[in-house]
Amino acid sequence: MPYIRIKAYPKDDATKQKVVDAINKAFVDNWGCKPEAISISIEEIKPEDWVETVVNKEIEPNKDKMMILNGEKKY
Repeated sequence: MPYIRIKAYPKDDATKQKVVDAINKAFVDNWGCKPEAISISIEEIKPEDWVETVVNKEIEPNKDKMMILNGEKKY
């Protein structure tokens, strides 16, 4: 715990590693997790598939769970 699943447009490996390292550190520092308890995955989605794959199937049905939506804090 926790399992963090990231869906994003394709990026180079160095960028993905920097982001994953920052998220990992944030959970260790703020959530109180041990590093060995954290799992993070990245699924790259082509821009042309974004609305159908992510917005319509994941974001829209889960709007009540979104902490930030389109850059706007929901808390």
